[in-house]
Amino acid sequence: MRMAVVGTGYVGLVAGAGFANLGNTVRGVDRDAKKIETLQAGRIPIFEPGLEDLVARNVAARRLSFSTDVEGAARDSEVVLVAVGTPSGPDGRADLSAVLDVADLVGTTIRAYTVVLIKSTVPVGTNDRVTERIAARTKVPFDVVSNPEFLKEGAAVADFMKPDRVVIGARTERARELVRRLYLPLMQTAERILVMDPRSAELTKYVANSYLATRISFINEIANLCERVGADASAVRAGAGSDSRIGLRYFFPGCGYGGSCFPKDVRELLGMAEQNGMPLQILGAVHRVNEVQKALLARKVLARFGADLTGKRLAVWGLAFKPETDDMREAPSLAVIPALLEAGAEVRAHDPVARDAARAHLPPSVLLADDEYEAARGADALLVCTEWQGYRTPDFERLRAAMRQPVVFDGRNVWARCSLGELGFEYYGIGAGKALPA
Repeated sequence: MRMAVVGTGYVGLVAGAGFANLGNTVRGVDRDAKKIETLQAGRIPIFEPGLEDLVARNVAARRLSFSTDVEGAARDSEVVLVAVGTPSGPDGRADLSAVLDVADLVGTTIRAYTVVLIKSTVPVGTNDRVTERIAARTKVPFDVVSNPEFLKEGAAVADFMKPDRVVIGARTERARELVRRLYLPLMQTAERILVMDPRSAELTKYVANSYLATRISFINEIANLCERVGADASAVRAGAGSDSRIGLRYFFPGCGYGGSCFPKDVRELLGMAEQNGMPLQILGAVHRVNEVQKALLARKVLARFGADLTGKRLAVWGLAFKPETDDMREAPSLAVIPALLEAGAEVRAHDPVARDAARAHLPPSVLLADDEYEAARGADALLVCTEWQGYRTPDFERLRAAMRQPVVFDGRNVWARCSLGELGFEYYGIGAGKALPA
């Protein structure tokens, strides 16, 4: 099929390259000329394992190209995939201006039957609004299909190529069959293609992410309780999660969730519910718990060293909100580091991938070290905010020798089973290690 992917950000780039890899002819288009120039030069503006090779391979095969000619791409395509941003506004609601701009453009450019595939995360009712905008500008037949994405940053290429489900929210059989044909090469069985109405498809994305966020906030509260009562959160997690009805995924104690999806989608679903007179009390607590949890490591440091950190050097390992990405959006490190600086500490940090991205979010006083041991040199304490693989089995003797005081605050429990006390470290995890005063 001939496809136009409008928006060459995280979702658009992965989806465009993925569909091209299946043999479709895909043109990725964006109004951002600088971004398109970068892609045309063979450079990828985001870090995502496997994506650079996937894009290069399909560009070389002439199945994938990039352009600023949004109108031309829409006019020449059977499918227009919408992957533009829907950032949260001051009230927490999604800004749909970019999505509606694409709808207006489609309405004035299409010349034959076209399916508009909405990949952007949008609130319930957006499909209706897009349909109305296009219909007001054209007599050409078209369909608008809600097709939410479920890509995990750091594993997005694999998620696209082997989806555990595909959700299609469509009104007509013609549109449903066209989108099914797009995805069937990825599916071992068509049973994993779920067809429903557009509003249900739109809500599905918010519910999925909000439920996963709920699991994270729940186990984080339990971990904090474990510290108060003298229990081991890792053992409690294993004991409860071994129940097949509960499971262990997204059930790890830590210093909170971040990124572009969970925080935004939780806030959007809360706002949507309020607007419809149905406040979601559990989800409201999920959001509040996470906001508090993101600053937990800073509070632990202050409990250990006192409110005045003047003269203390603190090392932070991991800045991105999760491993295998350079995404800094709502990362816990951005809650922890400012609190440490405000208390007077000197902060030295390291991240194997997100260094450049982090620089724009951190004050110049934060030194970004070339390697993790340089960040730890002379430190009174080390804080782990992101569980990069390279941090899991460091040279502990080298680390202890580099630090002024061998005190560790492990925000991801990566060393909870390493017996750091026996290695000469004072260890504080999340629901593990030494307890601090309440």
